[in-house]
Amino acid sequence: MRSQRLAVSTHPRGKHYDMQEFGIWTGDGSAPAFHQAEILVATQRLRESVHVVREPSAGRVGIAYGGTLTAQRNGKPSWSLLGTLPAIYPEWLGDRSFGEVHGTRFPYVAGEMANGIATARMVIAMARADMLGFFGAAGLTLERVEQAIDEIEGALGRDGAPWGINLIHSPNEPALEEAVADLYIRRRVRRVSASAYMGLTLPLVRYAYSGVCADASGRVTRCNHVFAKISRPEVARRFMEPAPAEMLDALVSRGQLSADEARLARTLAVAEDYTVEADSGGHTDNRPLTALFPTILALRDQVTAMQGYTRPMRVGAAGGLGTPSSIAAAFSLGAAYVLTGSINQAAVESGLHADGREMLAKADLADVAMAPAADMFELGVQVQVLKRGTMFSVRAKKLYDLYRSYPSLETIPADERARVEKDMLRCSFEDAWQSTREFWQGTDPEEVARAEADPHHRMALVFRSYLGQSSKWSIAGVPERRTDYQIWCGPAMGAFNAWTAGSFLAEPDNRSVVQIARNLLEGAAVVTRAQQLRSFGVPVPPAAFDYRPRPLQ
Repeated sequence: MRSQRLAVSTHPRGKHYDMQEFGIWTGDGSAPAFHQAEILVATQRLRESVHVVREPSAGRVGIAYGGTLTAQRNGKPSWSLLGTLPAIYPEWLGDRSFGEVHGTRFPYVAGEMANGIATARMVIAMARADMLGFFGAAGLTLERVEQAIDEIEGALGRDGAPWGINLIHSPNEPALEEAVADLYIRRRVRRVSASAYMGLTLPLVRYAYSGVCADASGRVTRCNHVFAKISRPEVARRFMEPAPAEMLDALVSRGQLSADEARLARTLAVAEDYTVEADSGGHTDNRPLTALFPTILALRDQVTAMQGYTRPMRVGAAGGLGTPSSIAAAFSLGAAYVLTGSINQAAVESGLHADGREMLAKADLADVAMAPAADMFELGVQVQVLKRGTMFSVRAKKLYDLYRSYPSLETIPADERARVEKDMLRCSFEDAWQSTREFWQGTDPEEVARAEADPHHRMALVFRSYLGQSSKWSIAGVPERRTDYQIWCGPAMGAFNAWTAGSFLAEPDNRSVVQIARNLLEGAAVVTRAQQLRSFGVPVPPAAFDYRPRPLQ
């Protein structure tokens, strides 16, 4: 019998609900579960269909497995059948098209923590577990990114299991963004997570539509898939609509898109997978998922209708996802897939040093703070970071306040200058500028020329050097810089630690990215089943919503 919602009538006093009977259930030597301890055990039997039954005499509602369904009583012990729920699998929690398009079994993504914190090793582990992982390319050199591609392809094959890589918006380094996109096209990287974009750029549009083609029947095939990480409707709309004609024309004139690719692009959204990023670690607008996600979902439906799209556009959820209940909640909102970030930094495959992983393992919900972002320092963009055990957020904010208050390094008051040189830069302003200058001279000489002509920009580059190095210190585990560690972290980390307390996942060395993912998905399925049964009137105990981590194969 298919799952069905029960017909409900309300008692005049509003205290009793009479549920419609759909048949009779007779046990094959077994009785239904009515007691809470029995129901608690039964809620974890996900992979079997379950019957909701009512005891004729006492009117208690319980659950049963197996047995025989009949239309009338036959003299054997029997119970009124109120409904049947089919088996539920973690694989089925999201949109089936996600797995079909991307070749995964589970609707789960490990996000692209920058500077290689989401390592090639992590991506490979996720792919082998039939999930999707994105390598954290932001902040790395082209050579380092290509090495990661080599490592992943060496383990998975050129056209093997699915995986992806990050493409981050680089407003201060547009040449680097273009070079990275060119690398991905040349190396046939089929999935990118586009993050920190406030608008479209030519390199991103070029990647999105490169290789798009149509067969004789007109069926369009996309070689490259963009996962647009968004937290604002106005940005989401730019990805949901076809790229502007002037951008497509510019790419054709440059020889970076063919005329056929541009023609087909005019009918296709830039991206067909959208990661709605709520209160997350790193770049975030701190929006609550329950407010943001339905807004983006409604926008997706509106744009789909306006554009006449027939291809599915999947909306996934990210930010604040660190427990089975939060994962289940995301799927109940309509998420096609879920993406985790902060919690994967604590995984053994993470590029974060063991010292940083230990710090994360002690984090509580409130142990996070906002701090200026190195890549968008001048714009005032912030990232969410770990506060406990590090002074980074306080010191980074101080640097931004000085940048806003003074036109040059030389005009900073002596006492403030001394504090910055001693506590943060650990060298004089002059020495800090020389090392910063050497870096930019080898990376982008135009930045050096601009800084030498503009003292305020020179100040920004020096302060950005501290912000940029602070995340590298946490990756390398530089002990004398422990108080300056920049570790991107959202409240999901504290929730994850509270959930795993007392379990095998409480130990940092047991936190593999696959065990984290499998337990979150299994737990989300258990929570989903518990809620289904509760909505049918079963007295589900509160403990059914508290799935405990366990080693899973």
